[in-house]
Amino acid sequence: MQEAVLSGPESATSTPPVAGLPVAPWTILCVDDEPNILSSLRRALRNPRYRVLTAPGGDEALAMLEATPVDLVISDMRMPGMDGARLLGQIRRRWPRTMRILLTGYADVDSTVAAINEGQIYRYVNKPWDDGELQVTVAQALERLELEREKERLEALTHAQNEELRRFNAELERRVEERTVEVTQANDKLKRNYMTSIKVFANLIELRGTQLVGHGRRMAEMARALSRAMGCNSEDTQAVFVAALLHDIGLIGLSDEILAKPVPKLSVEELALYRKHPILGEQSLMALDDMQPVAALIRAHHEHFDGKGFPDGRAGADIPLGARILAIVDAYDDLLNGHMGAAGLKTAQVRTLLMHGRGSQFDPEVLDVFLHINQPSAPTPPAPISMTTEHLQPGMVLAADMISREGALLLATDHVLTADTIRRIRQYEQREGMRIELRVRPMRKT
Repeated sequence: MQEAVLSGPESATSTPPVAGLPVAPWTILCVDDEPNILSSLRRALRNPRYRVLTAPGGDEALAMLEATPVDLVISDMRMPGMDGARLLGQIRRRWPRTMRILLTGYADVDSTVAAINEGQIYRYVNKPWDDGELQVTVAQALERLELEREKERLEALTHAQNEELRRFNAELERRVEERTVEVTQANDKLKRNYMTSIKVFANLIELRGTQLVGHGRRMAEMARALSRAMGCNSEDTQAVFVAALLHDIGLIGLSDEILAKPVPKLSVEELALYRKHPILGEQSLMALDDMQPVAALIRAHHEHFDGKGFPDGRAGADIPLGARILAIVDAYDDLLNGHMGAAGLKTAQVRTLLMHGRGSQFDPEVLDVFLHINQPSAPTPPAPISMTTEHLQPGMVLAADMISREGALLLATDHVLTADTIRRIRQYEQREGMRIELRVRPMRKT
């Protein structure tokens, strides 16, 4: 029923190797019901690179395909039982990677068209065939098959490499993300340690037990808020914050006696020593490269907008904006907490004194922004309560309109009650013979 033939290298009709084809033999299945045709095909395909199998019919060919991998099927068209078109059609559906060639006579045009449509054959060969043409056709079919397989192999390899690359990228992204988190945490820790060191350094002056305790911390918070309100970037705002913490570090070398005195009460000699502290503060940071912007603000924080400050007599925009910010918050905290006199002043008094220095000691624009963001908040009015007339007292304020039975407005909201008003309300209540309850707010404090 079936026969396998391995043709030897001695054949004179063997075709030359086709470039790109593998050395391992190709398996070719020839199907025809005529033994002499199968013998002719074996002779024509005698080649060390071909392993030729034969089958006498379609059913036998399908059985062989189920048992043995086949690269190329060459089938006659006219065979009893299953013809070539049906056979090649089934092969296309079940073994789509197997190449298919149809042998047909000139009179089989309709059958050939059916085979082409149903079996999607690679090529058809007319009978009788020319051995040379058949050998070339088979070689071309197998070369195409090899190219298709190489294409599939390369696509699979590319897909596998892409998948591996995707996994590698995912792993790389995960590691980068983990490393980024570690670096961010380390950076945050470094920043915290940096600020902790700054605050510890700033606290050295407070260990002297003077009235400057807490001054740097309060000033730093106000300076940071004012810097943000002025539209400074985060880097400049941070420099202002640190400079506020350290602005008086130059005072650390002064005696307790000088530090305990308000500035206006210093002697000439003591004042001269005091006025050196901005320079000493700057010099104490000379060795720290990253602190030079802060050092510049510390040196200039006692300069006046009109040029009459110290230590360099700088004026206007020549004074760094951060130093102009420090000058205002420094004076504000000094006045509020008694550093400039025997006792601290009230907020309203401090605001008035700062306004007196507008344009002379302080930058007008910066001062206006500072006073705006530090406006005293208006007291929250007390919640209204319901009260009968016998409990009303002069000074209370109506929280809702007083309306008569007829809907007439008797007293409007925010009306301040007097003794006469309360008396008339009680008389109205008696005349009308009804109990009146009003919504009022407590008495205004004068």
